[in-house]
Amino acid sequence: MILVVILGAAIWGLGAWMKVPAQARLLMLALLYVAILFIQFALPEGHPLREELGGGPGQWLVLGGLVLAFLVYRAGLGRVRDRAREVEAARDETELAQAPARQGAFSDVELERYARHIVLREVGGPGQRRLKEACILVVGAGGLGSPVLLYLGAAGLGTIGIIDDDIVSLSNLQRQVIHTDARSGQPKVFSAEAGLRAINPHVTVRPYNRRLTADIAPDLFADYDLILDGSDSFATRQIVNEAAVAAGKPVVAGAITQWEGQVTIYDPAGGAPCLACLFPEAPAPGLAPSCAEAGVMGALPGVIGSIMAMETIKEVTGAGTTLRGAMLLWDGLDAEARRVTVRRRADCSVCGDI
Repeated sequence: MILVVILGAAIWGLGAWMKVPAQARLLMLALLYVAILFIQFALPEGHPLREELGGGPGQWLVLGGLVLAFLVYRAGLGRVRDRAREVEAARDETELAQAPARQGAFSDVELERYARHIVLREVGGPGQRRLKEACILVVGAGGLGSPVLLYLGAAGLGTIGIIDDDIVSLSNLQRQVIHTDARSGQPKVFSAEAGLRAINPHVTVRPYNRRLTADIAPDLFADYDLILDGSDSFATRQIVNEAAVAAGKPVVAGAITQWEGQVTIYDPAGGAPCLACLFPEAPAPGLAPSCAEAGVMGALPGVIGSIMAMETIKEVTGAGTTLRGAMLLWDGLDAEARRVTVRRRADCSVCGDI
């Protein structure tokens, strides 16, 4: 058995060193496997070579079955991924064809829908048009993502992307108000898409039912003007930060725990700090527990998520003073808010060379 492992490793390693294609190396391993089975079935029981190779074909048949099951699973997963890419590509083509209509004049229905925005001096018709033409990506369709999506969809943000790989569970419904009991068990992005379409059929929704990774973030962020980070994982926030800094895109970021929350706009290209300027290292275990571990007041995400939506609308329309270069801290238990100034660090490992 050990001899076979060494021989297989030698075939694979030597093939890699000689730059033999992976398929050819897999074929050589398959031929080695067939030779071993031939020896097990052709030689009589007790033969030294057969004993050296395990003494019987049973374990080799089990190994072959496991490898075959893995290859079938991998091939099926690849087909599912290819199909998902085809669906997304077709959807993007449809949205591209519809883009002129989205960027054209407001319909009578839209004028009535957004009338309260249009009469605001700081927004008006030009600001509402900028909202209609904007593309924003929301990372996370949970506690913070729910109010963000509801208010930005209602406000008429033209294109809203949502990325999340989680499903709706009953414990979410205490605070994740875009989801419903009837959609429990559904992927959150599709539940959020249904909620958005019910509020405003005039916006384009792009759901991405997957986890955000460092591999896909750069290409994904390139399609959007502004990123909203409503994730509950510091590792995900780091991915968002690094990809956004590299793309020169601002990030409206929120975070919550128990009764407290915070909101800021990370934007080194605009003179504001990035996440790593303020939090260069991940918090020690136990210092930043998740909502599942520490609990969270159900209305808190509504407060912080609504502020994130407000900051996004101001960022797109140019109204008012945003939280770029500042952080808003909210203590819900004592109903206290503080705005503190935050600055970039010249030695920041992420944005220090910008």
